[in-house]
Amino acid sequence: MKSSKHYSVLLQESVDALVTDPDGIYVDGTFGRGGHSRAILAQLSEKGRLIAFDKDPEAVAVASELSQEDGRFRVVHESFAKMGELEAEVGHVNGVLLDLGVSSPQLDIAKRGFSFLNDGPLDMRMNNAAGQTAAQWLNSAEESDIAFVFREYGEERFSKRIANAVVKERERAPFESTLRFAQVVTEANPRWEKGKNPATRVFQAVRIFINRELDDLKVALEGAVELLKPEGRCVVISFHSLEDRIVKRFFRELSRGKQFPAGMPVTDDMLEKKLKLIGKALKAGDEELQENNRSRSAVLRIAEKLH
Repeated sequence: MKSSKHYSVLLQESVDALVTDPDGIYVDGTFGRGGHSRAILAQLSEKGRLIAFDKDPEAVAVASELSQEDGRFRVVHESFAKMGELEAEVGHVNGVLLDLGVSSPQLDIAKRGFSFLNDGPLDMRMNNAAGQTAAQWLNSAEESDIAFVFREYGEERFSKRIANAVVKERERAPFESTLRFAQVVTEANPRWEKGKNPATRVFQAVRIFINRELDDLKVALEGAVELLKPEGRCVVISFHSLEDRIVKRFFRELSRGKQFPAGMPVTDDMLEKKLKLIGKALKAGDEELQENNRSRSAVLRIAEKLH
């Protein structure tokens, strides 16, 4: 596999779970480079429709080419947090897929600023035409805020120590490049995890913060449930514990319904359950892991909307 090619994780498992009606309307919340979208279209009839979302202008350019080739498909250049707005236009849909991973081209192309291995501008924006860059934030934020982001979004144990090193280093010269930032983080990290680059957690944290990934995910999940028809499915592939925790908790709470005091006589319809869980969480199999080691952290969860 070439590093610039995007590998669609848990492709067949997610699409098989999603497409329950070939004539239906589906949403791919993260087009990426179109692996999941093309697989969904392959399972749809001529009546079927697919709407994709993506913040990344490069992904949207690829999606626009696909929309020219296939009249059943169109793309919206927006965060998937906006998908709830589709209801006024298309009504309810049969399924929503959210692949929460960063696409391989975003990680591997140095100019996007996501990589701690290849030098490039310290950007990290999914939509690199709008919003604050990672460099702008790191060069201006309070040390306590930087430490909070490292700890909350990267689960970095040495967040305060690394944030202090970042603030001291930016006084010498503002951060502009990914490798200089990675070097400062690496040197400030006193205990490296085996098999993991010492800058991994901090780069993840800054990326999540800059792109509002967890906030957008919460809004997208709520929007997906409202958008779905009864028996429509929400299929989510997450890649780290923070995302998966949000998805797992959201699915569990809506499948459990309202909570009442112990001993109170409650009928099932009083619980107002919105979802039912479909199967257990899935992970990539050995064959997929051999093809793409980025699949190792992926978790697939499936929920179906109740009547």
